[in-house]
Amino acid sequence: MKVLRGYIRFVDLFNYGLGRLVMFGLFGLMGILLWSTVSKVFYSPAMWTLETAQFVMVAYYILGGPYSIQLGSNVRMDLFYAELSDHRKACLDALTVFCLIFYLAVLIWGGLASLAYSLGNFMGSPFAFFGRLIGAFFTGGPDAASEVLGYIEVSSSSWRPVMWPIKLITCIGLFLMLLQVLSEFFKDILRIRGEAV
Repeated sequence: MKVLRGYIRFVDLFNYGLGRLVMFGLFGLMGILLWSTVSKVFYSPAMWTLETAQFVMVAYYILGGPYSIQLGSNVRMDLFYAELSDHRKACLDALTVFCLIFYLAVLIWGGLASLAYSLGNFMGSPFAFFGRLIGAFFTGGPDAASEVLGYIEVSSSSWRPVMWPIKLITCIGLFLMLLQVLSEFFKDILRIRGEAV
């Protein structure tokens, strides 16, 4: 139980700090949107603002997700939950969180496949691709790793930014959500057993 409580404490503290830090990204997003509005009114609009705002928004939401889960500020439809005892709430929470673990695992797999596609892996397992990429980097350095990469995906807009950074952030955010959901599952198990979290 000591290891379990240590995991809960570490993940909660990490995601709390990251969530608070990510909130400041909202100021960057507001600045980009303000610049976009001003540039449309006074002179020709900047090409980069729309996609940059979308990328910052995705990063804001996906990296803020674990913090939202930790605070319990996610949306829940309550038909009978409020009427349950604390023990039954913990049981129901553990069941729903258990299902969410598998959902997030599927999203992470899809995110890794999409990231691998953005780096030129059009066939095969993303894990095999990343294994080759990391192996090439550690045995031959950046030049060897660049040989593993294929066609780098870019946006279809005229600005054409590369897509892999936002896909990497998405994978990291989903992984952190999975860690937070596991923390919530362990908290529910402790509550079911009648122990303090």
